[in-house]
Amino acid sequence: MYCIRARGYFISTQDSPQKRHVYSASTIGLFSQRCLTCEMNQEACTFFDADISPNKQHVILQCKGPGAPSVMLQSFNDVNTYFILDNNMPLRAALENKKISKSDVRVILSEDFELPLKLTYPLDFSESLLYGLLLIVDGGPGSQSVSDEYELGWDSVLVSCDEVIVARLDGRGTGFQGLRVLQQVHQRLGTVEVQDQIAALEYLLTLPYIDRARIGIYGKGYGAYLTLMLLRSTALIKCAAANSPVIDWKLYASAFSERYFGLTSKNDNRYQVSRVLPNMKGLQGNMMKGPQGPDFLLIHGTADANVHFQHSAELIKHLIKIGANYTMQLYPDEGHFLSLQSQQHLSESLVGYFRTCFRDFSTPLPEEIGKEDDD
Repeated sequence: MYCIRARGYFISTQDSPQKRHVYSASTIGLFSQRCLTCEMNQEACTFFDADISPNKQHVILQCKGPGAPSVMLQSFNDVNTYFILDNNMPLRAALENKKISKSDVRVILSEDFELPLKLTYPLDFSESLLYGLLLIVDGGPGSQSVSDEYELGWDSVLVSCDEVIVARLDGRGTGFQGLRVLQQVHQRLGTVEVQDQIAALEYLLTLPYIDRARIGIYGKGYGAYLTLMLLRSTALIKCAAANSPVIDWKLYASAFSERYFGLTSKNDNRYQVSRVLPNMKGLQGNMMKGPQGPDFLLIHGTADANVHFQHSAELIKHLIKIGANYTMQLYPDEGHFLSLQSQQHLSESLVGYFRTCFRDFSTPLPEEIGKEDDD
């Protein structure tokens, strides 16, 4: 928060947890506040960040979505006027003739919590067709996956070209929904978040256009940890990719682990319950290799200092022990955040992996079955 001439300036989620707007409020007398960005291009800009100039006369507003990002300059002397510094024309031109996906946000109920679920559809979506489902899992404490921030990643290729619907859920433990939601995971990581993801999956399977034979899941870091916890909890998932998964919180950064579980010497049972490996036997059926190839992809950079490679090594040893097959994709000397070249390679690999998986497990439509019978 910045204070300028008896007014404070701050970013707030007052209108919606998915939005970010810049507000000002008086620091003297009544707390009269005003939104500085709510009226700016309401269709394309509802998610802002701000940088105030050193002389505190101007503010650079970064519109980060839902439309293509742009940058504007606003004067504190005239908040009704702003100048566009960069409207991202190269990106807009590149996307002009592309099949860009569309999305909406729904609310699901998990126990007594209302949680936002974001679905991304193909542009030519039709309820009469069947679509594969890809769950993108993050769910780390304080994180946010469902927002108005502009996003165009590797999963957008599957949505636009391969008749896939992508789902993201902000379950219990995620941020910007109040302390009640945020603190649900204290001393029980890997429990309520998994329940929420399963509740979202069960809801999605009630939709007539979701093909229950084509369900995939991807997660990185904490999301990869939840991916493995989900695999041991349900047999509905046909293919999964785990990028740098946390296997045991005793092997993770103590500052994080002890924040949620306490000291290992006093709370060993909490650490044991949250581990992936004690209950990995349930993964065996999900990860067996059939004629179509493997349905589990494990990804890790060997120089990852955030989630050490030891996590994946422990997982691999256990997979071998229970007789489960997998595909391993290593990035030598790469850390938790890959270099640009490796990131491009990973994106292409993930698109190819899920494209193959969804094609191999596709369910024929009724008219296609009829044609096969006639032949």
